[in-house]
Amino acid sequence: MNTQEAIKQYLTKELLSDHKNLNLSVDDNLLIGGLVDSLGIMRLINFIEQNFNIRVPPEDVTIEHFRSIRVIAEYIERRVTTLVAATD
Repeated sequence: MNTQEAIKQYLTKELLSDHKNLNLSVDDNLLIGGLVDSLGIMRLINFIEQNFNIRVPPEDVTIEHFRSIRVIAEYIERRVTTLVAATD
């Protein structure tokens, strides 16, 4: 399962289970559209930290990093790459 699929699966099962007929796209705006609230973002960050072994610093919790599944996946991949480069 790739990063986008993992995020989408988590969102649909854990945070958006009330939206049974929602066809969530990787580019849907999760925040502006009201799909995920601030508590949901905190739960999503916990999921990311647990499943991708990265830390999301408070200054990174922005609309720019968490607006859509695609953007979140890109953020995770950048963080993982940065961590790998730092350990080499």
